[in-house]
Amino acid sequence: MLLKWLRAGEANVVGTALADDIAVQTASGRDRPARTGAQERDLQRFLQTFLQRVDRETRPLRLNVFKRASLANSFKWRLLEKGVEPKLVDELTQALVLRLTTRHAGPPQLPEPVVVAKRRPGRDAIHALLVQGSEHDQRGAFDEAIECYNEALTADPRNAVACNALGQVLSRAGRYPEAGDHFRRAIKMKESLAEAHSNLGSLLRSLGQIKESEQPLRRALKLKPTLIEAQVSLGTTLSMIGRMSEARSLLEKALRAAPRLAPALASLGQLSALEGRFAEAEELFKRALEVDPKAALAWIGLSGVRKLTFSDDAWLKGAQATADAGLAPLNEASLRYAIGKYYDQIGDFAQAFRSVQRAKQLVNTASAEYSRDERTRFIDALIRTYTPDVLARVTPGAADSPLPVLVTGMPRSGTSLVEQIIASHPAASGAGEVEFWGQTVSRQANTLLREPPDDATRRKLAQAYLRALTANSADAVRVVDKLPFNSEYLGLIYLVLPNARFIYVRRDPIDTCLSCYFQDFPPALNFTLDLSDLAHFYSQHRRLMEHWRSALPPGTLLDVPYEELIADQEGWTRRILEFVGLPWDERCLSFHSTERPVLTASYWQVRQKLYNSSVGRWRNYRKFIGPLLALKGLD
Repeated sequence: MLLKWLRAGEANVVGTALADDIAVQTASGRDRPARTGAQERDLQRFLQTFLQRVDRETRPLRLNVFKRASLANSFKWRLLEKGVEPKLVDELTQALVLRLTTRHAGPPQLPEPVVVAKRRPGRDAIHALLVQGSEHDQRGAFDEAIECYNEALTADPRNAVACNALGQVLSRAGRYPEAGDHFRRAIKMKESLAEAHSNLGSLLRSLGQIKESEQPLRRALKLKPTLIEAQVSLGTTLSMIGRMSEARSLLEKALRAAPRLAPALASLGQLSALEGRFAEAEELFKRALEVDPKAALAWIGLSGVRKLTFSDDAWLKGAQATADAGLAPLNEASLRYAIGKYYDQIGDFAQAFRSVQRAKQLVNTASAEYSRDERTRFIDALIRTYTPDVLARVTPGAADSPLPVLVTGMPRSGTSLVEQIIASHPAASGAGEVEFWGQTVSRQANTLLREPPDDATRRKLAQAYLRALTANSADAVRVVDKLPFNSEYLGLIYLVLPNARFIYVRRDPIDTCLSCYFQDFPPALNFTLDLSDLAHFYSQHRRLMEHWRSALPPGTLLDVPYEELIADQEGWTRRILEFVGLPWDERCLSFHSTERPVLTASYWQVRQKLYNSSVGRWRNYRKFIGPLLALKGLD
């Protein structure tokens, strides 16, 4: 069968083993090929020894054209992972390909008698299309690669290898929904294809579906424990959901196998940054860039571990070159956001805004259109269902736990700061963003948006939420859930947990929306991609919060003005602690010294002392942000 003909596992093992041996020799200095004309004879002796081993290792194999290409590809990338100089890698790979072609060329080895060829008359043509598609993909000719893989699938609709390869090209071309469809199709065709599971998991994470990405990545590693791409990808996912120890173990395992693997170095750097170890993170990012100067994640990471200045012009040059090098749209967008951040920090606001505009255009390729009518109807339903009368009637199904403290607000309003202040108290813990209420309402929208939950539903919701909230905070007497969008469900949450405390962080509306616009959010937050949509979303958000203030019983909700918190840190810290029922503790004033992972975009800011440079920031961009000015009647 064709899949058997394409099965290149043994060839890949041989290619990797050859590369490992070469890497040891070049690292130790034994048989190192010369790099000057005067020592050309040494190079030839080295190559001759190498080619003799190629003959020994590949003679027992029945290498068809596809397997020869796979062996050579495994060999090349393994050498690069091991840090062998690129010029030598190219020379060795070219010699290997020539030797394999000479030794193994000829009629392709058929896996079955001639009768199979009659059933599969296009087999050789399919192989040629796969090789051509791979070549087009490697040089960035995505349209040509897509055409080759589509032709292969037309000839053999059950070709899982071609389907997976097509998904990879579509992803790099920014056609993300199609890419996901093809990864799923490949898995359905051949469930044991670990690479398809790995690719699907990585795609889901890039689209913001972080928790959903874990399962396919774990499946990939179960099928193929040595798949280093899946190890790195799963490590990245786990770090983003707060499972730091497991994430670090996976990434360090990958680096033991390939010490100069740039994606693993950059991902480990991002993990260190989330944990507040910024010097360690910066060193890892720089190591990644020594290996691969076009490692986008490393350039992005460097922009997040400290404030950039005019002296970081080398960072700008490298980041700009990488952004211009033909990245996938979402990867390029993330780098454009970082470049915009650089220009903002040095005061070139026009250039900063242009960079972010370009990022928004790129993210739009993966985003659904924001519907203002749908958003308005959603807010209408919440206001209509959770009225003051309804919220005054708490029934026996509610739980009496005082444990939850929900810090809410618009994204980029200061919720991470308030969480960090409370979590610095020895009796409190920060759970980060617990994705529970939004998912619950999404699953049960037909009921929870039409009528309040009954007693049995309240009891189930309370039990499930408290389990999620205390998963890593068993000893705390107050646990903070700081998901900003919980502000939409305060009525429902109060009916389930009437002793919970709600803190709403209120920041200047234009500063808030401008910060949302400059932030690298996933495509699902589509309201952040257009200034007019942002203004609409904020207006509806403000309308709902006005309703909650009047509908919730007194003492349930505390408004914390961000600007006042900055101006009077101790005064507002005392009010916050009193509101949530905790005694005063000086450590809450030194929140920036608290050691705990921070999994939001503010992981650097919350580890700095309070600063007021972000207050009134919107004035730097006034001529660019017309739609936002109406939020304060300034249009």
